[in-house]
Amino acid sequence: MPAATHDAPPTLQGYLAYLHHERNYSPLTSENYTRDIRRLFELANATPLADLKSHHIRRYIAQLHSNGLSGRSLARTLSAWRGFFAYLMRDHGCQSNPCIGLRAPKAPKTLPHALSPDEAVKLVEMKVETPLDARDKAMFELLYSSGLRLAELVSLDPIDMDFADASVRVTGKGNKTRIVPLGSHAIAALQAWLAVREQIAKPNESALFVGTRGARISPRTVELQLDKWALKQGLNTGVHPHMLRHSFATHVLQSSGDLRAVQEMLGHASISTTQVYTHLDFQYLAKIYDSAHPRAKKKP
Repeated sequence: MPAATHDAPPTLQGYLAYLHHERNYSPLTSENYTRDIRRLFELANATPLADLKSHHIRRYIAQLHSNGLSGRSLARTLSAWRGFFAYLMRDHGCQSNPCIGLRAPKAPKTLPHALSPDEAVKLVEMKVETPLDARDKAMFELLYSSGLRLAELVSLDPIDMDFADASVRVTGKGNKTRIVPLGSHAIAALQAWLAVREQIAKPNESALFVGTRGARISPRTVELQLDKWALKQGLNTGVHPHMLRHSFATHVLQSSGDLRAVQEMLGHASISTTQVYTHLDFQYLAKIYDSAHPRAKKKP
């Protein structure tokens, strides 16, 4: 549960406890829901939530849209509100859910940005001089090798690694566990990190990756280190952990064409989520076609 919920209304505290204990939502998802539902309380002001109708919710969404909130963020906000009202109906006697049937404005479809294979290799071929360098290289190799989410990466323990089987056990969204293959470069980087991990980790610390104080590394530290190393390795584009996940999915799909396998490795509940990478793959093929096919080349 988010740490800063002590001043939240009791109904919100109860809902967050429900999300955490019964729905197994991740801390990041709970944090997003907290922010979205606090926004609902602010917009409703003195109006009791039980008195809100669909026209109130439409007005709030229009107000947030005019303030610059994207269609995707509005859709998540509506989803959070819808779930919150369902909880209020179940446990607090609320008579209706004013969010039922409402949809957020459509957001323009944007494809996730992926590194090219050369850029990805350039990033992870880092020069290791210190234990922290070894940690960073292991993290980035693992992100690219296995397509992990940032939250999945930081939650790993050494026991989750199976080098003999070349796999890693990952606990993803909804507390679901999956086994993902490990590449040989990731295994080598992880073994090099584990050889020096005790120089940084606190005694009895269970985390695979630790920060400078010896405790489990924070997601923000991973983001900052990746951004630093990307610049150091000469990559001009801003690189974030999810970009390595996108790169993993895109490159595996380009090589294998096996969408179902990519879905399983990414831990997507629905293959429709994975299908975005077919569009990336088509863009790649179209680029190759334009540069290689005689009839596609522009006349001088």
